[in-house]
Amino acid sequence: MQLRVNEISVRYGTSEILHDVSLKIYAGEIAAILGANGAGKTTLLRAISGLVRPIKGNIELDGKHINDLSPDVIVSLGISHCPEGRMLFPEMPVHKNLELGAYLRRRDHDLVEKMRQQVYELFPILKERKDQLVGTMSGGEQQMLAIGRALMSNPKLLMLDEPSLGLSPLIVRSVMDAIVIIKERGVGILLVEQNAAESLRIADRGYVMETGSIVLSGTSESLEHDERVKQSYLGT
Repeated sequence: MQLRVNEISVRYGTSEILHDVSLKIYAGEIAAILGANGAGKTTLLRAISGLVRPIKGNIELDGKHINDLSPDVIVSLGISHCPEGRMLFPEMPVHKNLELGAYLRRRDHDLVEKMRQQVYELFPILKERKDQLVGTMSGGEQQMLAIGRALMSNPKLLMLDEPSLGLSPLIVRSVMDAIVIIKERGVGILLVEQNAAESLRIADRGYVMETGSIVLSGTSESLEHDERVKQSYLGT
C-alpha cells in the first residue's frame, strides 16, 4: 500500500483551508500529523476520504487517482476513516456498531468474521460487552469500538482523528499501544493527534501543519528533538 497526497488545496466557500499539502504513507508505518486546532488536519483526512474535493492537486492510492471517487468506493479500495467524536450509534449494541463497519464487505462472511475476531483480540473488552448498548459505555471503551468499527472494512490505510481526545492518560497509552499492534499487522496509519508526545512515541514519521500548510516533516525522532516542535507541541 502506498498513499500519496500531491500538492492538494481545499476550499470551504471563499476560504482556502489547505494550501499545496503533500505527504506519503506506506503499509506498516504510522505517520503522525501534528498541529493546533484549525491547522487543517481534519480537512486533510476528509479530502483523502472523499468527503471534500481538492480544488487542485491529486491523491493517489497505489498509483490510482482517487480524487473524484465517492467515499464508499474509497472505503472499498482500502481506506478507513475513524472520525473525531467517534460517531457511534449509542442506542445500538457493540456488535451491531461493528457490523456497520463491515457493510461494504457484508457478502464476504468469512472476511467479516475474521475481522470481528481480530477486533475482539485487539480489544477484549468489546467481546465482553458485545451486547451492551454503546451509550452506556465509558469514553475509552467507545474509542476502542470506533477504532474496531473502522477496522471491520479490512483497510490498507487507517486514518485516526484525535483518538485520545477526552481520555485518561492510562487509557490513552492503551489505545496508542493498540495502534502499534494494528501497524504491525501491515496496516498504514495516518494519525491526527494533539497529544504530540504520545504520537511521536509510536510514529515512524511526522508532519507539522500550520494554517493549512505542512511546515515541517521528518522522522519522529528528528521531530522530537526539533526546537520548534519541543516549544510548540511538547511543552519543553
